[in-house]
Formats: sequence, C-alpha cells, structure tokens
Amino acid sequence: MTQPPGSDFPGSQQPDSLIEEVEDPEQSPATRDAGHRGWSGPGGPPTTVILVRHGVTAHTVHKRFSGGLASSNPALSDEGREQVAAAAAWLKPMAADIDAVIASPVRRTMESAEIIAAELGHEIEVEPGFAEMEFGTWDGLTFAEVAEKHKDELDAWLGSLDAAPGGGESFRAVQARVLAGLDRLLADHAGKTVVVVSHVTPIKTLVSHVVGAPLEAVYRMELTPASVTVLSFFDGGRDGDELMGSMRLYNARPGADVLPPSRL
Repeated sequence: MTQPPGSDFPGSQQPDSLIEEVEDPEQSPATRDAGHRGWSGPGGPPTTVILVRHGVTAHTVHKRFSGGLASSNPALSDEGREQVAAAAAWLKPMAADIDAVIASPVRRTMESAEIIAAELGHEIEVEPGFAEMEFGTWDGLTFAEVAEKHKDELDAWLGSLDAAPGGGESFRAVQARVLAGLDRLLADHAGKTVVVVSHVTPIKTLVSHVVGAPLEAVYRMELTPASVTVLSFFDGGRDGDELMGSMRLYNARPGADVLPPSRL
C-alpha cells in the first residue's frame, strides 16, 4: 500500500487539533478514487483506532525489558500517570465519538486505560491480543545485561523475526496474536472510533501492517510513552470490498515534541 509523497503524509505534522486529525476527511470528487489506493475510505464510515502507549514505569525509565502478563508486571510511576492523564485530556473533546476503550490486560496498560476511560466516560474492554511481547528470561534486564548473560539468544533475536528469548515470544508470534486481536476489534466495532491502550511491540506491529511494510519495520520506529497513534480501516480497492487501512497520526503527544529530547 503506497502513500502520497510530500508533507501531506498522514502524521507528518503535529496536528492543531486531535479531533481534526482523527475525523474522516471530506470526500471530494477529486479524492474519491483515493480509496482504491488506500489513502482514504471511498465510502462508509471507517473504523478508527486510536492507539495509546502506556505511561512510564520504573522499567521504562531504566530501559529494562518489560513483557506481558508473564513478566514482573510493573505499575505506572507517578510520572507515567501524569503522562497518561495528559493524553486522556487531549482525547476528551472526542469523548462523544468514542465507542470503546480497549486495553491489554497487563498492569501498566490497565492502569493507563483506567485513567483514559474515566476521562472519556467508558468502561474498559480487555483484549489479550494487544499485550506486550513476552521476554522470558530477559524480563527486567537491560540490553547490556542481556548481551552479557544471553548473547547467543540476543544475536538470534536480532537476526530473525522467528527467534524468541528463552521462555518468551518471537516477533512473528506477537504479530499473529496482535492481528487476531485486530480482527476481533474490527468485527466488534466496525465503523466506530475506539481507543486501544497497548505497548511498543503491538503498536509498531499494527503500524507495519496498516502501511503494508514488512515486519522488519518494527526495528525502525520509535514510540514514546503515552504517545498517540491513529489508524483507520475501511473497505476500499477497485470493487470497494477490500479491507484497507491508512495511518493518520504517529507517535504524537500533547504539547510536546514527538521525539524525546535525547533524540533531538
């Protein structure tokens, strides 16, 4: 799936209004054929997925591997709660248009979803497919510690999407369950706008999927805590019956630079 060149690429600029970025663009005669190429839906309401990464935990701050339910499952820090509260306030003007708040069952995403759901006036739906990759014996270790203690496993993991940490999951395994979770979401909330609170690996996997990039693209994305990414899914193609998608926004945060200061 290709995207038009230039500065109008979805997500290339910080929006003045999150509502402006999420709402479906008006279909003029000049843009109706765009749905055949995947730029926007040619007809019918899209399913809009607002992906929010959880806020920071002690593991995030110290750059430690932190997996799903089989991990040490750290809680949000005070800073993490503040980050998520800011994202929730950014989303609040859209509350009437949001159909559901869906969360990974992991502690840090559930705590983040509780803050967002309270702001938007929703209960939380749990979707295990959007849980973080399980890192097995690497959980709680830094990259340097893994390189020292599990060098062969790390080399294999970095060299193959099918390799997994000891007792953990591969990128391919995560992709399969994330896309199964997406299928369930699209079936249950077709044509609606939903908030999904998830993690780095599932969000980057969904972005790779929607833009038609190989899964290796997950290595080339950065995603900051409590950032917002927006994807749209719609029926397109020449006959209007092919499920397609587009990325509307990536790694955005209210009142902040998209990249963390250390990367500027």
